[in-house]
Amino acid sequence: MTEFWLISVPLDKVSCQSLEKLKRVSAKTVLATSSRFHIPDFWVGTLDVLLGVSDDLSRLDSYTEGVMRQTSQCLGEVMEEFSGKLLESMLANRVDLATYVTSFQWDRAKYPTAQPLKTLADIISKQVSQVDIELKSRRAAYSHVKASIQSFERKTEGSLQTCALTNIVKKEDLVLNSEYLTTLLVVVPRMAYALWEKTYESMSKFVVPRSSRLELVEDADAGIFTVTLFKNVIAEFKTNAKKHKFTVREYNLDEAEKQKQEIGRLAVDKKELYRTFVCWLKVNFIETFVAWIHIKVLRTFVESVLRYGLPVSFQAILLQPTKNSKQLRQQLNSLFRHLDPAVATGKPDVRFFFILFLYLNSHFQSNTRLKDWCTQK
Repeated sequence: MTEFWLISVPLDKVSCQSLEKLKRVSAKTVLATSSRFHIPDFWVGTLDVLLGVSDDLSRLDSYTEGVMRQTSQCLGEVMEEFSGKLLESMLANRVDLATYVTSFQWDRAKYPTAQPLKTLADIISKQVSQVDIELKSRRAAYSHVKASIQSFERKTEGSLQTCALTNIVKKEDLVLNSEYLTTLLVVVPRMAYALWEKTYESMSKFVVPRSSRLELVEDADAGIFTVTLFKNVIAEFKTNAKKHKFTVREYNLDEAEKQKQEIGRLAVDKKELYRTFVCWLKVNFIETFVAWIHIKVLRTFVESVLRYGLPVSFQAILLQPTKNSKQLRQQLNSLFRHLDPAVATGKPDVRFFFILFLYLNSHFQSNTRLKDWCTQK
C-alpha cells in the first residue's frame, strides 16, 4: 500500500525552520520522503464563501471517494481473473497513480483557476455525479445480461429429472413432421435399465418395437431413453411408465430452439457489453481519481486560508511515510506545536495544522482508499 500525507504549514520563519528540520530528521531516520506539492493561486472570495466551500468540499470528497470505490469494485468484479493487478496497470496522464500524486500539476484546462472556488467544486461535483449515474445504468445492464445467462446455465445443472434438455436433445434424436408418430424422452434409473427394456413395448400396443435408444445422456443415477409411439397413446404410455417409476420429460423442440437462440444472443451481448464496460470503467476510474486529487488540492487551499488567514501564505508538503506513521505524527506535533493556539491552556493532543491522509492500495480488489483526518480549526 502506497501512503501519502499532504500537510500544509504557514510561511512564517519558525514554521519554515521547523519544516527544514522535519526534512532533515525524516531523511536521517528514514521516517518519510518529502517533496513540495504545488497548490495554485485561487480566487479566495469572502470568509462566508470559504466556510461554505469548506463544507461542500468535505461532502464532495466523501462522495467522490465512494464513486471511485464503486467503480474500482465493479471493475474488479467484471475482470475477476485480473483484479489483483488492475491498479498497478492504471495510468493517469500516462503515469502510474503514485507518480501522478508525487508529480501533480493542476489541470487548468479542465478546472480554470480563474473561476471561484465554489464554481470549481460544482464542476467537479457535476463530473462525478455523471459518472455515478452512468455507472449505475451500465452496471445494471451488464448484471441483467450476466444474470440471464447464469439462469440458463443453472437450468442445465441438476439431475436428469429436472435439468433443461436444450443442449442435450438434437433434431435427429426425434421423429419430426409425422402426422401420427412422436418421440418421448424417458428418464430411467440406472438400476432399472433391464426392466425398461423388458417393459417399454408393453406400456401401450402402439409403441414402435425396438424403438428405444439410450443415446442422449447419463449421469450417476439415471439415463434418458427415447421411445417412438403413436401420438394418440401418449397419456396411456405416461401412466404405465409412472407405475415403474419411469419419468417422461416434457420437451418442445421449437421452444428449445428459441432458448438456444436467446442464449446465443445473450452471449454476444455480454461479450460486447464486457468490452465497452471494462473500457468505460478504466477511463472513468482514472477520471474520478484525478478529480479526487483535485478536490484534495482545493481542500488544502481552503483549509489553509481558514487556518492561517490572509494574505495567502502557506506551503504544502507531500510526505510518503516509510516507517512507523505514529512516530512521524509525533514528530509533526512536536515541530509545529508553536502553531497551536491552545498551548497556553495546556490542553493535550490539540491538532493545529492541516493534514490529509491518502492511501493507494496496491491490490485492486481491496480498493483505493482514503482516510481524511482534518485538524481542528
